[in-house]
Amino acid sequence: MKIKQWSICIIMSLLGNAHAAPEITLQQIKTNFKGEFCYVHARAGMTPDGTAILTAQPLILKGTDVFYGLEMLKSRDGGKTWGSFEKSKTMIRRKYDAEREYVISDSTPFYHKKSGKLLITGHSAVYLKNRLAPPPRPRHTLWSIFDFASGDWEVPRQLEMPDNELFFSYGAGSTQILELPDGDLLIPVYGVSLDDVKMSKRYGNTRVLKCSFDGKELKVKSFGKPLTVNVPRGLGEPSVTEFNGKYFLALRNDKMGYVAVSEDGLNYSTPVPLCFDDGKLSGNYNTQMHWLKGGGKLYLVYTRKDAKNGHIFRHRAPLYMAEFAPEKLCIIRKTEIIAVPERGARLGNFGCLQINGNEAWIIAAEWMQTTSPNSSDYTRCMKYGSDNSIWIAKIKFTRK
Repeated sequence: MKIKQWSICIIMSLLGNAHAAPEITLQQIKTNFKGEFCYVHARAGMTPDGTAILTAQPLILKGTDVFYGLEMLKSRDGGKTWGSFEKSKTMIRRKYDAEREYVISDSTPFYHKKSGKLLITGHSAVYLKNRLAPPPRPRHTLWSIFDFASGDWEVPRQLEMPDNELFFSYGAGSTQILELPDGDLLIPVYGVSLDDVKMSKRYGNTRVLKCSFDGKELKVKSFGKPLTVNVPRGLGEPSVTEFNGKYFLALRNDKMGYVAVSEDGLNYSTPVPLCFDDGKLSGNYNTQMHWLKGGGKLYLVYTRKDAKNGHIFRHRAPLYMAEFAPEKLCIIRKTEIIAVPERGARLGNFGCLQINGNEAWIIAAEWMQTTSPNSSDYTRCMKYGSDNSIWIAKIKFTRK
């Protein structure tokens, strides 16, 4: 597939703090969109030598979360140029049982510094006759290691949980993980226990796992207490980060986004709704959020409802970024900027990649399904300019 790309440079001025504004360069990667499938879940990982692997997977437009095997774009020069899409030979649909099949989905690459390995974590999507299998549908946390010799991922493996009934349907889909100084990983997961399924509970829990990784095996060492709210589907798609000695979670919920703080990285405070520093709700709902750091500050990337994006499914575009105030657990309104602009398609299933202390990426694919009715009518997205492009917002931060 031929890839076309171009870059524009945007210097964002933060109100009242223009001298510390991040510099954002937008890179666009064309995907040769044809109308039956679109690429989604675009995320990337990078090794210290500038080798970057960007992953995405095809979604069939006439369906709900019907994904196919993982594909990759590769860069040898730190993301300046990219090759063409390559289909993974290992991250494919596989048999789950006699009737069902599964594929890794919602996955995110991650460079593990201590081992020098490029990991990927996600979860299983289980299908029956090319539709999401009906409940009780198990969900497993899946992971893999990139094999640079073969140029592909190893066959994905299921993370062995401490209690299979407690973690009956727990996945690490669309999450953001964290490497600790000793090489251990904090991997947030979300889902429901087998008892929850039997009692038809719809309130999903989020927990943080502490895992060891020796370059070959990923193992759970311990896990924290569950977090939830009494709103259908509870809390999910958690992202974790550390800042100034404390740990922070950003959590998706059907009605509003939540945040929580921890001293040990495993057990968190009661989640509170994400608000601006003036006390008003952020407008984020039913969509994941991810963290970035730069210039000595902590930032949150998110979507939210505004006056101009009612034509976007769940208001999932544009992608906003704002400075996060750790003491107040809120975002600072005057620092809010648009990191990836809206062109008629949703951008909510995105990823964040921390390059170093003063540089980061936001990666998002234009998801070409739209609002009901006729959610598969991609032409409604295209009339605003979208074409399933993959966007990389390359951010450089400066200190005061």
